[in-house]
Amino acid sequence: MSTDTRPEVLITGAGGSLAQTVIARLKEHYRVVLVDFRRRVRVDEGMASYQVDYNKRGFEDIFRRHEIKAVIHLGRMGLYESTHRNRYNHNVLGTQRLMDLCLKYGVGQVIVLSTYFVYGASPYNPALLTEEAPLKASELTMDLVDSVELENLASIYLWKYPELNITILRPTNIAGPGVLNSMSLMLSAKMVPVLAGFSPMMQFIHVEDMADAIIAAFRQNKPGIYNVAPEDWVSFREAVEQCGSKALPIPSVPERLPYYIAKRLDWKGWPPYLTNYYKYPVILDGSLFRKTFGIKPRRSLDDIFAHYREKKEMGIL
Repeated sequence: MSTDTRPEVLITGAGGSLAQTVIARLKEHYRVVLVDFRRRVRVDEGMASYQVDYNKRGFEDIFRRHEIKAVIHLGRMGLYESTHRNRYNHNVLGTQRLMDLCLKYGVGQVIVLSTYFVYGASPYNPALLTEEAPLKASELTMDLVDSVELENLASIYLWKYPELNITILRPTNIAGPGVLNSMSLMLSAKMVPVLAGFSPMMQFIHVEDMADAIIAAFRQNKPGIYNVAPEDWVSFREAVEQCGSKALPIPSVPERLPYYIAKRLDWKGWPPYLTNYYKYPVILDGSLFRKTFGIKPRRSLDDIFAHYREKKEMGIL
């Protein structure tokens, strides 16, 4: 029997850059249990690591084997990683299974990573989107249904089962070393498509700052729904230039043309259903998170963009 009395925390999506940063901050004071559906993540001595699908029987075995006190759910399937059906099964049905297991095994806290995509990119969005704004993404494209449904599901459990102490975080674009989301793939490229006549304002948060936000939410345990975003923003074209990339103008009319171009060229960083996010701004009001948890991002936009400039200078693409 182990004599280690540190509480156990389960982290999904453990192989990602954000998760690895969170793990580094927790491992001294907690026994960290790592789960990833893609691969078994290498761990330090004393950690446990599993490769498992949330919808498979082996996932519950982890809860039987460990005394999980909290779950940090970062293991979403990315927008470019698979088909709509597979993403839905993993992100929505898998999250429901996770929540049910948390209830069954008495987990006392759950952090859920959502995304700003749930708001939808629309010319009618207000200048700053608060947490009360409607989630319109699924109305604009069916390819984002899983993102909206994952958060709707987490919200239901948040209000129906207060004993789970659920905190839902909606971050803006996470960027920086090791990040492999669609925006980071775009900014890593030498040539970046931009819609002619459009350059929406955008926000970016460094992966280290996002990890700080998750740790603050975990340690302070104040359930609710929170936007996570800095107080500054920049136009997309300027971000492209600051990252050392060259803008590749794409015709924006007729309206469906950018969609078909993106689909035909199969850009991983710009899947067709994200076209509107490169046309209309989606700017988050992150003041509730800053006020509630008492922290704000420490890395500047230049800190973020410098990473992508350096990658190109070093020939790492």
